[in-house]
Amino acid sequence: MNRRQWDESDVRVRPGRGSRPRTKTRPEHNDAETAMVVSVDRGRWGCVLDGDPDRPVVCMRARELGRTPIVVGDSVGVVGDLTGSQGSLARIVKVDERRTVLRRTADDTDPYERIVVANAEQLLIVTALADPPPRTGFVERALIAAYAGGLTPVLCLTKSDLADPAEFTAAFADLDVAVLAAGQGDPIDAARDLLTGRVTALIGHSGVGKSTLVNRLVPDANRATGVVSGVGRGRHTSTQSVALWLPAGGWVVDTPGIRSFGLAHISTDDVVAAFPDLAEAVEDCPRGCTHFGPPADPECALDRLTGTAHRRAMAVRGLLADLASTPDWA
Repeated sequence: MNRRQWDESDVRVRPGRGSRPRTKTRPEHNDAETAMVVSVDRGRWGCVLDGDPDRPVVCMRARELGRTPIVVGDSVGVVGDLTGSQGSLARIVKVDERRTVLRRTADDTDPYERIVVANAEQLLIVTALADPPPRTGFVERALIAAYAGGLTPVLCLTKSDLADPAEFTAAFADLDVAVLAAGQGDPIDAARDLLTGRVTALIGHSGVGKSTLVNRLVPDANRATGVVSGVGRGRHTSTQSVALWLPAGGWVVDTPGIRSFGLAHISTDDVVAAFPDLAEAVEDCPRGCTHFGPPADPECALDRLTGTAHRRAMAVRGLLADLASTPDWA
C-alpha cells in the first residue's frame, strides 16, 4: 500500500489493547476541547466539537500520539484552529479511554485486531431474509463481538417481504435480542425510536440493504446503494466508516460491508461475562472449564441452571460453538 493512501481503517492493534489507546498528554494540552471522531480519510479525521454536528473540524494526529489508533466514535481532545473554516486544520492530542469497542480480526487465526467503531452503545446487525439468504453464523459472530465489546445487539431484518422471519429469528429468541423489521415496505418508526439519542453502529454483508436503511434514517446521507450481483454477493458501496447525525438526535455509524468477521481476540469467558446470571453461575465451574458442557466439560455449572436461565445458557453455548468453529462468512 502506498504510504500516502494509508488510512485509519487499516490500523491493527495487538489483542487486548484495542480499548485502551495509548495517550501522551502534555500539560499544555489540558485545555483541549473534547470532540467526537465522525470520519477518517487518509490521515485526516473529521470531528465534531462537543458532539455537536454543527461544529465540524478537520484534524490531524499530533506527533506525540505516534501510531495510536483513532477510529470513528472515539472521544478525543483537540487543539489549534477550531473554527472549522475552509482549509483549517486542528490537532488531536489525546484519545480518551473507550467505553465500548467493536473489533474483529481478519480471520480466526489472525493475531491482530481491527477496531471497527469505538464508544457505540448499540450494534444494529443488518441481515436480509432473502437475496442474499441470511447466514445464522454471521449473526452469531456479530452477537459475540457485541457482547464482548460491551454493545447491545439488535437484529435488523431487511427484505422482509421476501421471506417469513419467524424461523430465522427463533435461533436467537433465548438471547433476548431485539428484532426490527426494516424492509422497504416496513415502517421505519420503530428503528428510528430505538436509535434516537444513541450511538449505533450498523454492520452487515454487502447487498443486504444497509445503505438503503441508512438513507431512510438519514435522508440527506447520500450513501450509495448497490446492486446485488448475479452470484448473490453485493458490491462494496461504503468503503469507510462514517458517523451520521440522526434528524431527531443521535448517531448511526455506517460501516463498510463485512466480508469476514474473525474473533481470534475473544475467549469463551468474554462471551459468558456479558450475561450477569451466567457469569455468576460459572464461578462454580471447575478450573479450566470451557463451558461447552458434556463430554468436554461434564461438571459445567451451566448445566445446573433451570428455566429461562438454562435456555439462555444453551443459546450462549451455541455462540461458543460458533466461536470455536471454522465459519462460512461468504
